Amino acid sequence: QVQLVESGGGLVQPGGSLRLSCAASRNIGSLYAMGWYRQAPGKQRELVASIRSDSRTNYADSVKGRSTISGDLARNTVYLQMNSLKPEDTAVYYCNAVLYSAVAYWGQGTQVTVSS
Repeated sequence: QVQLVESGGGLVQPGGSLRLSCAASRNIGSLYAMGWYRQAPGKQRELVASIRSDSRTNYADSVKGRSTISGDLARNTVYLQMNSLKPEDTAVYYCNAVLYSAVAYWGQGTQVTVSS
């Protein structure tokens, strides 16, 4: 069974930075896109950033200019560099991978807490 394994979450002070990493436990085939979503308590899961196989990226307005997504879809890896973190960035961050067949995989989630 394929797993997406996330790492890099934790507690950080406002204004700080974190780098999230995600890798598939085994090769999961031809990926269309990988991305990061987040879900804060009492809120719906939302897209943070995504990267397509053609390297095109997409960001939520709330993180644009503060975050950078990168990765190697051929190796089923994706990263999210987040800078100038705010308390409202506090959430569980989930890695997502989508095949050209539209099959999607999700990670277990990693907690990011921004607090002084």
